[in-house]
Amino acid sequence: MFDRLKRLAGDPARQEIAALFAHDPERAATFSVTHDGMLFDYSKTRIDAEARAALVDLAESHEVAARRDAMFAGQAINETEGRAVLHTALRNLAGDPVLIEGRDVMPGVLETLARMEDFADAVRGGRFTGQDGAITDVVNIGIGGSHLGPEMATRALSPCHDGPRCHFVSNVDGADIHDTLKGLDPARTLVIVASKSFTTAETMTNAATAREWMAQSVADPAAQFVAVSSALERTGAFGIPPERVFGFEDWVGGRYSLWGPIGLPLMIAIGPADFRAFLGGGADMDAHFRDAPLDVNMPVLLALCGIWHHQVCGYPTRAVLPYDQRLARLPAYLQQLEMESNGKRVTMAGAPLENGSGPVVWGEPGTNGQHAFYQLIHQGTQVVPCEFMLAATGHEPHLAHHQRMLVANCLAQSEALMRGRPMAEAREMMRAAGATGKELERLAAHRVFPGNRPSTTLLYDRLTPRRLGQIIALYEHRVFVEGVVLGINSFDQWGVELGKALASEIEPILAGEADGAEKDGSTRALIAQVKASGG
Repeated sequence: MFDRLKRLAGDPARQEIAALFAHDPERAATFSVTHDGMLFDYSKTRIDAEARAALVDLAESHEVAARRDAMFAGQAINETEGRAVLHTALRNLAGDPVLIEGRDVMPGVLETLARMEDFADAVRGGRFTGQDGAITDVVNIGIGGSHLGPEMATRALSPCHDGPRCHFVSNVDGADIHDTLKGLDPARTLVIVASKSFTTAETMTNAATAREWMAQSVADPAAQFVAVSSALERTGAFGIPPERVFGFEDWVGGRYSLWGPIGLPLMIAIGPADFRAFLGGGADMDAHFRDAPLDVNMPVLLALCGIWHHQVCGYPTRAVLPYDQRLARLPAYLQQLEMESNGKRVTMAGAPLENGSGPVVWGEPGTNGQHAFYQLIHQGTQVVPCEFMLAATGHEPHLAHHQRMLVANCLAQSEALMRGRPMAEAREMMRAAGATGKELERLAAHRVFPGNRPSTTLLYDRLTPRRLGQIIALYEHRVFVEGVVLGINSFDQWGVELGKALASEIEPILAGEADGAEKDGSTRALIAQVKASGG
């Protein structure tokens, strides 16, 4: 199947994106899909009807639909860890039964959601207080999925934020927690420690530091701590009572966990009603993913565009470019979601991958990125497929002219990537500017844009809790589809283990408790230099 797709990609008849529009006046409509007011436009790619049919055939040949149904049915599709994958159950507000080995998990999910709502209301309404009164600040301590998700979403939904201020700490670098706690009032601060096992080294180190900071002025610091964890014995030893512990099952992976207790800081910030709207958006995208035919299925088409660009065309990276400042942390969130999920080298069966793993994902919000790395995107020697995201309207009607400028820039960038600027046009520009002869040719060469560079655009009306839920679920399912087509397990992350294990060996060497003789020459030399520098 991949050989067929590579032949299609190499066919001169589909080399020029602009020519595809000339051949098909309705291309913008036929190569886009809409759902619930959202539009995904992939017409500015080299995918034509034949290529799309071949991509859908690829998805069908890898039984994407069957694998999708198995996931929603609670089967243990995370085969390397023997677990179901049911983050979708966390947003199943209808409470329809979801079974794992005959047990319905939904009563527990809804009970935990209700407990979260009660606690969030208590914090927001002043019924749960700190030593000196109502909570004014919430500090969430986590890392990876227990940090990137709630931080990204809380920032994204700041127009709905009417609760306490929220802060996020993840890095074990002491600067992170020092700078976050500086200026906060310990007596009116709530600390959420998010670690399923309550053993994550970075998180527990930061949690201990936060407790020491609070103990300097709060008589009972543990009274202002909450745990998002499934390890009741460890949370109890830390001093957090069971009623302030919110757990989730092992069928929810960290980078997919925002929908449940990991989302507690978001719920405190925006309130339970808007949090439910966020869950509803995710559930809506779940229903679309389950029900829509593959050729008009938004997550499937987003995934197939990614496979076309990376595995078929060989483009090594993709840029996520939200023209929505409040989605500034979305590229980082998607880096983890996509690269931790699909950054694998073997298939589910343990055999080497034949078609490569996922691409490098990166990006920044527009228009900032235009003054940073768009130079490379437009004129660099590597092709970077771009995924634009755009809200038609903002939350600031009195600044509508800002939004018009933002929208114009986003649409212009995708147009410029496709059409480029040929040498003949560049020559005319230089001729009009008075250049002649060799100088004209030299200057014109610098103004040539190769064009024919692919992009997609996800357009929505406004960034609301429901829309954010749809967007995140869209990308979750995109990762799933790509993983199924590649034959890998998108739900484990063994690649993070080795470095953590080696770090636990190096720390005693730095502390002078071991000599490190078994380490390689470079590592020994670096350790010696750290010690010589006062470390």
